Amino acid sequence: MNIVTKKLFGLMLVGLLFSNVTFAGMNEDVVQLQKSWEKLKYQTPTAQQEKGFEALLVESKAVTAQYPDKAEPLIWQGIIEATFAGVRNGISGQLAALSLVKSAKKSFDAAIGINPNALHGSAYTSLGSLYYQVPSWPISFGDNQKAKEYLTKGLELNPEGIDSNYFYGDYLYKTGDVSKAETVLKKALQASPREGREVSDEGRKKEINDLLKKIAEKK
Repeated sequence: MNIVTKKLFGLMLVGLLFSNVTFAGMNEDVVQLQKSWEKLKYQTPTAQQEKGFEALLVESKAVTAQYPDKAEPLIWQGIIEATFAGVRNGISGQLAALSLVKSAKKSFDAAIGINPNALHGSAYTSLGSLYYQVPSWPISFGDNQKAKEYLTKGLELNPEGIDSNYFYGDYLYKTGDVSKAETVLKKALQASPREGREVSDEGRKKEINDLLKKIAEKK
């Protein structure tokens, strides 16, 4: 696992009704990106993930180019870029990962600029997750204070979400507030199941329970 990221993201995709045909097509394309991401992240052997995410990133860029004024494709492009960064191997892979997380940051910033409420504020949660998981300057842009700012904004927009609570809990754990982290992570486990997101929900709950186990061992 490289120095940039270990795991990113399975964020909430909202089921919406679209009257506009073009926008409905965008929704279908975004759902396909989501499903492909879930399969790679949670159901594909680690050794095969790097090539898989490389191909998926090409696909996501095509979707983003097709809908340049929509935030949802940008959010998923950022998620894919960040996850791809987390599975890059070797020295050259780690250098490429730094470029990928910077690109992911741009994707999330752009999504916020278009529609900060898209996918229940997922761009804020995703951006906050980057800020606390990547190295700080001069290697990269990591910043715990900015991480907290964006993560709490994501929670404001999605207070009961499994991902918004998980990443805030993970941030609290990594920054030393273990007691509060435990409370937030337990709240994440109480999130309502997401229709069509069973794979992500199962994978995220495993990550939450693994982190809760680490917290219990510290007590």
